[in-house]
Amino acid sequence: MTRIAYYDAGIQDFLATDETAVLGELTLRHGFALEHQQKHAWQRQIQLLRRHLSPTIEGRIYFEFSIPRMGKRVDVVIVAMGVIFVIEFKVGAHSFDSHAIDQVYDYALDLKNFHRGSHRLPIVPILIPTEAVPHPVTAIQWAPDQVAEPICISPADLPQTIAFAVGQRLAPSIDAFAWSQSGYQPTPTIVEAALALYRQHDVKEITRSEAGADNLGLTAARIEQIIEHSKANSRKAICFITGVPGAGKTLAGLNIATSRAESHSDEHAVFLSGNGPLVDVLREALARDKAEREGIPRSKAYREVSTFVQNIHHFRDEALENDNPPIEKVVVFDEAQRAWNREMASKFMQQKRGHAAFDISEPAFLLSAMDRHPVWCVLICLVG
Repeated sequence: MTRIAYYDAGIQDFLATDETAVLGELTLRHGFALEHQQKHAWQRQIQLLRRHLSPTIEGRIYFEFSIPRMGKRVDVVIVAMGVIFVIEFKVGAHSFDSHAIDQVYDYALDLKNFHRGSHRLPIVPILIPTEAVPHPVTAIQWAPDQVAEPICISPADLPQTIAFAVGQRLAPSIDAFAWSQSGYQPTPTIVEAALALYRQHDVKEITRSEAGADNLGLTAARIEQIIEHSKANSRKAICFITGVPGAGKTLAGLNIATSRAESHSDEHAVFLSGNGPLVDVLREALARDKAEREGIPRSKAYREVSTFVQNIHHFRDEALENDNPPIEKVVVFDEAQRAWNREMASKFMQQKRGHAAFDISEPAFLLSAMDRHPVWCVLICLVG
């Protein structure tokens, strides 16, 4: 079973549960060092929802509902009588900030377009500044895809808003558990996968909740075992991950590279691709995301993410100019089947790079460069 949220329960059960018990489960599921600001935000949300939600509402509530495709979580999702309410709280705020409105609207659109269980359901994005004055809803604007325009209300307006929306849609009740477990489709683009993976989300969170996701997880786990074995026993290894186009090889490679880069920084794991535009797009997307999350200049973020995603031709050129082993001990080689054979590589290097003595294939050169490591290294080739 996929754990789609940090906490979920029927609305009546949530209202009957002690506040500290709910907070305890949120903290347990969080899995990271809990900052005071986050704890305070959860406490305030729990208090307001317990105060204002009506026990007559039939449905289920989710805290920190995961949108794996983007590696983000919605503050609260309520499934009530066939309508999905996507709620973003702004603790301590009095007004309706335009960025926050865009944020909750994006969450709703993500569910509509990428969550299989939400494709045909009405979705209502709601922004709640905790200190806002009452602002009763008198109308809801629905788009043709059944996603409402964002609604801006106070905490006290929530029960009336839920009743108003449910009354407008008259949607049949749904199985909230089945809905939450329905999985995301389609599989995210490579750029979106890189963003999610860079935040250290498991590969299962950015793929469909089907057999393919399990296969990707098993593949990544096996590669991790090989890396650890090579490291512990001073061995060198080459791994091949094969599959038809779209099978998820690149996602698996990104997962391996990012997980090793985060947990074993001394290995300097890198994702190499000969697709220049892909490298540029990945770097730019990662840099913008990292700069936004960490509040650092984009230029600094770009330099940092460039160590994770590199153009294989730049890797090759440095190895040609330097006989030392590369700093990276774990290398993921994307689209390895496109590597040039001896004839093509020699012609290019001799005519375009001025290396008259170059007379081997690209794979042979990459292997020779990695073989310079005196103790251990691992090369992962994605093929197909």
